This record gives sequence, structure tokens and C-alpha cells, in this order.
Amino acid sequence: MKSIKYTALLILVFLTSFAFINTPKSSKAFEITKNLEIFTEVYKNLNKLYVDDLNPATTMNLGLKAIMKSLDPYTRFYSESEIENYRFESQGKYDGIGARIQKIDDAITIIEPYEGGPAVMAGLRAGDQIMMVDGINVAGKSNEEVKDILLGTGGSEIVLGIKRFGSEEIQQITVQKGEVNIKNVPYHGMVRDGYGYIGLTTFTQNAGNNVRGALLEMMNKNEDLKGVILDLRGNGGGLLSEAINVSNVFLPKGKLIATTKGKEPEEDKSYRTRMAAVDEELPVVVLINGTSASASEIVSGAIQDYDRGVLLGERTYGKGLVQVTRRLPYNNQMKLTISKYYIPSGRCIQSVEYDEEGEPVMIADSLRSVFKTANGREVLDGGGVKPDVELSGTINPQILQELEKNHMIFNYANNYYLTHDTIDPAHEFDFTDYEDWKNYLKDNHFDFHSEQQIALDNFEKTLDNDHDFKKEVQKIRKELVEEKNKALDAHKQIINTRLGMEIASRYYLQKGKILYSLQHDPQIDEAIQIMKNKDLYQSILESNK
Repeated sequence: MKSIKYTALLILVFLTSFAFINTPKSSKAFEITKNLEIFTEVYKNLNKLYVDDLNPATTMNLGLKAIMKSLDPYTRFYSESEIENYRFESQGKYDGIGARIQKIDDAITIIEPYEGGPAVMAGLRAGDQIMMVDGINVAGKSNEEVKDILLGTGGSEIVLGIKRFGSEEIQQITVQKGEVNIKNVPYHGMVRDGYGYIGLTTFTQNAGNNVRGALLEMMNKNEDLKGVILDLRGNGGGLLSEAINVSNVFLPKGKLIATTKGKEPEEDKSYRTRMAAVDEELPVVVLINGTSASASEIVSGAIQDYDRGVLLGERTYGKGLVQVTRRLPYNNQMKLTISKYYIPSGRCIQSVEYDEEGEPVMIADSLRSVFKTANGREVLDGGGVKPDVELSGTINPQILQELEKNHMIFNYANNYYLTHDTIDPAHEFDFTDYEDWKNYLKDNHFDFHSEQQIALDNFEKTLDNDHDFKKEVQKIRKELVEEKNKALDAHKQIINTRLGMEIASRYYLQKGKILYSLQHDPQIDEAIQIMKNKDLYQSILESNK
């Protein structure tokens, strides 16, 4: 309790000094000083009088994060314990065991070990349940609590008690923590028919160099390279500098890629490409979707504005805000929005509003301003970048959502791995045993409540003893059960693809999942067809006036 009082006293002294040094010279300065004093008094009274002891760090962190959340979804406070998370977001690196974990059936489970990381080196695999850490039972601990334990200084050892999928035995596996580097270009290579593919998952350090190197390698190994697909689907952005560097792979030196405008004049900056492009003529199709954001929108927007390539997919997220980080005392950090960015045509793709979940509120096209590309094509600002060719990739029927929520696809892949020593290379593998999959669901008593069934249940509760109505309800219920069974076959193609991707990842990790998906992705097929048809490709990039 003394430490809490001492902390509150220090804060009070600091804020009083701040108010004294910064004598209010305007109404805004006075409001700042007044409210800091109010904040201090509230904090002091809570610490002194609240019925339970308060942790000063926890209380202050909650207050700071609430302030940040009220501004925009990207202004954030990072406490000392969250620095590894920040490092991962900005650099794609962190110290730990190198595995993604999730709580499944009350057990912390390894979902995906990262290629080249300590977990893979130690022999850990997807489906392994972490029961103990250094002899301590972690049952009942949250995902975040165990995640914090698994993070740490490179070189230190940790002993995990692992229960492997399909076994009740607990194995002791020693893992040496190390620096885990998540590749921002997890795969690049030829797809088919002379067309290449580069997948970029985040704009962390060296993203531009990695995309440049990937394209150069494909060009050197394939003299007849006919075109390239740049996949930015699901890429939530990252460093602004890397967005410029990635754009520079396809656009020549000296091209304006983005400008930023903020409250302070020094934040008004222009960013141009600084090197020669790898190639200025090679056909390019950029894949985008609703989770392509920030730096992804700079790159896709610049390529669209200069008519350098065709955008295919879905409208992007709509994040046109620029953040910087600032170090704070005691190894804390904050990330704050300082400006908006504008792409070459002059448009800003920032969504002007967010809902309670921090998701952008879409703006009707009729309310968006019109700009023009280099060729005179009309493009709109606000609410993301609209693709040149719209093709939805988010086919997500309820049956698939329920299968994934209940981890049926994940567990089936684990079971498949136990019963199949090897599979064909990922780019040749094709999962076809759909009947075995349906039998697995039956054996594991998979069921789900569809929206119609939930509505029927609620309606049935309103009935008294009307037997005629009850008979009709039972008849409808039987029909709904039949419809649920039919849903597995109705959505066979997409479920089969998800199964194949998950199975391929058991044998070939993330690269296997990507290679399998490339052979079963309608957007990849459409991208290749567009580039094959030179007249179509050129007509898309020509003026629509």
C-alpha cells in the first residue's frame, strides 16, 4: 500500500511542477492543466480510499489505453511487458519459442510452429498441447499468460510438458528460446504457364528488398516470365518506408508514392521512389481484400494511380493514417497517429469513421470524391482502394465457420498426419478423401445450430400446448437437419480446399499451406487469365472516358 501512495505522490509532484512551469497562456493550456489536476486527484483518491488494494501499473495502463482507444484504433500504449509484441508488429521479430498458440478444449495448443524457429528445431508440431512449463502445471492459465511465459531472452532454455495429439503420454521437450524472424515474403515462385507469384504478408523491415529479390530471382531463372502476381490479401500494413520500397520494385525512380499531412508543418512530407525499378513493363496483378490495409493500400493505390498493374479482388480496409512510435520512461512506448497519407492521384483512402469494434464504416461511392489516374481513369477517395476487377475471395458459409470454430478441420489434419507418413509435394498434393472427412465428423458427433434452427428454437418457446403447431415445428426441424447435412456437400469445394491447406501445413509448414492454396485459388486463376489476354489487360488500364 505504501508503494501505491508513494507512486501517487510522485505523479502529483510531477503534475504540479508541470502546471507551474507551463503557466496557462490560453484557454486550451488552462484546460490541459485543470484536467491533469483532476486526473491526479481521482487517481490519488482511488489509491487511498478504494476498498481493495490497486496495482498502480495496472490501473494506469488501463487509463492510458482507454485514452488511446478513444482516438483511433491505431494509437496505442505499450507497457514494458508488451514490448515483444510491439517488436513483432514493427520488425517481424521477437524472442521466444516460435509458435502460434491457442486455447482449444481448455488446453493451450500449438496451432502453427514457425519455419526455422526453435519450436520446429525441438520437434514441436501443430496439435501439441502444452501441459507444463518448467515443471509447473499451466492448466487453467489463459492463452496470454502462457504466451508471456514462452516469450523471453534468446538462448535461455525452457522445458515443456507436451501431450501429443492422439496420445495421453506427457513428453518432456526442451526448447532453446531464440530470435524468431517471421518472413514477410513466406513464398515466391512460379505458379504455372510462365506466371510468377510473390506473397507479401507484412511491411516489416526489408520488405522492399525481399520483394525486389524475389522478382529478380524469378526473372533470372525464367527468361520467359510473362507476368507476376503480388499478393497483398490479409496484409495489414507496416512501415511507410517499406511501402515506398515495394512500390519502387515496379515503378521507376523519382515517382511520387505518398504524401503525408498532419497538424505540425514538419509532418507534411513527400515520399518518392529512389531507385530504378526491377521492371517497368512486366504485367502485374495485385491481389487485395478487405483486410489489406495501410502500407498495402499505398502500394496498390500507387500501382493503380500510375496504371502500372491491375488490382483484383475486394475493396481494401481504408486506413490512411500514419503512426510514429515514441519511447516513454521505464521502457514503455506509445504509437500515435500524426498525419494522413495521400497517394499519387491526390486521394486519401482513409475511412472517416469507425464502429465500436474499431472497424471502418464504409462510405457510399456517391459521397466519395473523384480523382484520376495517369491514364485518366476515374478513382475514388475514402473508404479504401477499389479494385479494377472485383472478385470476392471471402466465401465463408456458416457451415465452414462452425467447422473452424469447433476446430474440426484442425483436428482432422492432426489425425491425418498420424495415419499418413507422407504426402505428395504440396504443389502436387490434392486432398480427395471427402467421404473419410464426413465419417470423421460423424464419429466425432459434429453438430451446429444454424441461424434458422436458433430462430425455430426461440419460436417454439413461445408456443403453449398447441399440438398442431408443435407438429409443424418438428417437421421443419427435421428438414433443417437434412439441410445441414446437405451443406457439407453444397460447400464441398471450399471445405476441401481448407482441409488440403491444413493437411499440407502439417508436412511442409506455412510454405506447404501457401503452395496448396495456389493450386486451388480462383483469384490466382483469374489473375493469370487477365495477364494472358493482353487486350483485356490493356483495356482495364485505359481511360474509362
